[in-house]
Amino acid sequence: MLPGWIQIVITLLIFIATTPLLGKYIAQIFMGEKTFLDFIINPIDKVIYALSGIRPQEQMTGWQYTKAVMYSNFVMGILVYLILIFQGGLPFNPTNLSAPSWDLALHTTISFVTNTNQQHYSGETTFSYASQTFALGFLMFTSAATGLAVGIAFIRGLTGRPLGNFYSDLIRSITRILLPISVIGGLLLILAGVPETLSGPATATTLEGATQVIARGPVAHFEMIKELGENGGGFFGINSAHPYENPNGFSNLLEMWAMMSIPSALIYTYGVFANNHKQAWLVFWMVFVIFVFLVGVAAVGEFQGNPVVNSLLGGQQPNLEGKEVRFGWAQTALWAVMTTATMCGAVNGMHDSLMPNGGFATLFNMFLQIIWGGQGTGTAYLFIYLILAIFLTGLMVGRTPEFLGRKIEKKEIILASVILLVHPFAILIPWAIVFGFPDRLSGITNPGFHGVSQVVYEYASAAANNGSGFEGLSDNTLWWNLSTSVSILAGRYIPIIALLLLADSMSRKQPVPVTSGTLRTDTRLFTGVTSGVILILGALTFFPVLVLGPLAEAFLIARGG
Repeated sequence: MLPGWIQIVITLLIFIATTPLLGKYIAQIFMGEKTFLDFIINPIDKVIYALSGIRPQEQMTGWQYTKAVMYSNFVMGILVYLILIFQGGLPFNPTNLSAPSWDLALHTTISFVTNTNQQHYSGETTFSYASQTFALGFLMFTSAATGLAVGIAFIRGLTGRPLGNFYSDLIRSITRILLPISVIGGLLLILAGVPETLSGPATATTLEGATQVIARGPVAHFEMIKELGENGGGFFGINSAHPYENPNGFSNLLEMWAMMSIPSALIYTYGVFANNHKQAWLVFWMVFVIFVFLVGVAAVGEFQGNPVVNSLLGGQQPNLEGKEVRFGWAQTALWAVMTTATMCGAVNGMHDSLMPNGGFATLFNMFLQIIWGGQGTGTAYLFIYLILAIFLTGLMVGRTPEFLGRKIEKKEIILASVILLVHPFAILIPWAIVFGFPDRLSGITNPGFHGVSQVVYEYASAAANNGSGFEGLSDNTLWWNLSTSVSILAGRYIPIIALLLLADSMSRKQPVPVTSGTLRTDTRLFTGVTSGVILILGALTFFPVLVLGPLAEAFLIARGG
């Protein structure tokens, strides 16, 4: 097996190499250009449009696009909630599972319809094959496509184009991106050993003579869209640490590529839309540098291990608590940073067992939401920081700020501010309430500073539409199901509304001629300014929480506590 650091480097090189290929393909799809799948997909799209009455050429305003997103998500949510509540009487339920509680079903529905997939349950013991496939699996496609459509509409608006048609963008996202890659990826996972069956659990006799029931199901297709769509919800309770979801190094590499592929490619897609590849690559490398730094922070912590344990063992040992041996410290650390950077939320090890370095890196990702960010919306958040950097720089040099030849005015700054301010409110207010009534509400299973991280992680994961958790928290309670649902809804839909209205406003502005005094945004200097704005506006907002959680825990461990 290759050394851990080499594994990380190879994984990142593969990811970099495929970014422009996928980014260009996505741009071709949404710019209406021909692609190699047209001869297969065009007839399918025409049938869908005819049956649904969708007029794909009909352009939508910002409010029309917003209402289409909200109405469609609401209807899908109701249908899925009914499937979950009545699963006991539906087919494909080989273990005769009854319906979950109303609050767990509500939380699960909200979580999956928003692309969050935060799970307060174990999949194999809570939901039937019908619920997992026809309800949750269905939402894995539509929620990812919703985010991708919003991201594309935002890019269109920034570059002076009409926002497009939400229903057409939704269908194209599924039929031309998510579904083809998922089919190929699902087949590869089956070859790697991931099961895909409607048969019930298998029964085996152990070497000791005991009987063991082994859960299985239609896992392979579920697993692929879970990663590709930044969903993260596992078919099994322990997610991608389960050998039936992620059996070996090949499946691990494929799943990591899937979760990183679309968010990073969308930055290149923006470059194609704006006809400015230079700026796209500058933004890409800015994000990549921050990402690699966080990977290094987490990986060093796991490689060095726990100094308290090392002193007992008489030498340095990597931290292998909560990790699968087949992945080791390196692939677990890389996955942890990657899944929180992309807002995927899938795990191949327990984040609760990470060293404080890993806790810091994963929380930092979810606080910022732009390293690489969620499906579509993460790219939009990234350019919100870019717009704020232009505004602040314009104030310093005494010029009206402009982006892509369009003036940034009061309305755009208000909407950008709303997008950034929703996140801390959705995290810090419920976090404070929990610690106001810790005995009744918290469900904390870890003492001290780690318990602080455990609670803030849950709300950060909900508000960032990530879904992963510091496992061990007793979260299947009325309080946690309802309070995290509020954070999920606020973190998903308020920013989407503001993003679409901002994009609509930008699309309607008349372009301003470029002059010698125009602030260029495709330079290394401006990219550096943007990174500074990201750190100041994003990271410092949550700095007190980081101090009370992973940073304080790191100092405690260093002292031998």
